[in-house]
Amino acid sequence: MLKEAKERDFEPSFVLFDTWYASLGNLKRVRDYGWHWLTRLKSNRLVNPDGEGNIPLSQAKIPPEGRVVHLKGYGFIKVFRTVSENGDGQYWATDDLQMDEASREDLESQGWRIEVYHRGIKQCCGIERAQVRKAVAQKNHFLYALRAFLRLEIHKLRTGNSWYEAKASIIREAIRAYLGNPTYSLTPTA
Repeated sequence: MLKEAKERDFEPSFVLFDTWYASLGNLKRVRDYGWHWLTRLKSNRLVNPDGEGNIPLSQAKIPPEGRVVHLKGYGFIKVFRTVSENGDGQYWATDDLQMDEASREDLESQGWRIEVYHRGIKQCCGIERAQVRKAVAQKNHFLYALRAFLRLEIHKLRTGNSWYEAKASIIREAIRAYLGNPTYSLTPTA
């Protein structure tokens, strides 16, 4: 995807991605394209915070304002440690050594909105459930799922009802209409 974005002349301010994609190869590719990145790193990634040798990220002291460390195999990065409400710690990293905590939080928020969109289009519109093989049918399914999502989003903006409530109300009404006038009836087998 990164290569495709570069070929299409994308020039993002930052590339945001999850821990799963934070391999050295991906980090280096983003750097080679001249883009900045922000991602989470696993606590076992090796860093050298003080020139004394590599240690797991979980053992490095990371102050609230972040800390510049050397990531093994990559180079210097800035790491922030956040703690969620349930006490779980996360390590955020960027190649922008001048980034402050407020900028990191803003980018994290933007990334979270993308995650929410993906969850919504999967759970409410079934974008990944196309049971078809032909490319044209897959494209149609994809476009109809996007259209359905946009309609749910417009409905949410107009009414304040969530995507999930809108979907549930459609299903409830369909069930109510069917029960009022059933087309098929099941015969008892016992």
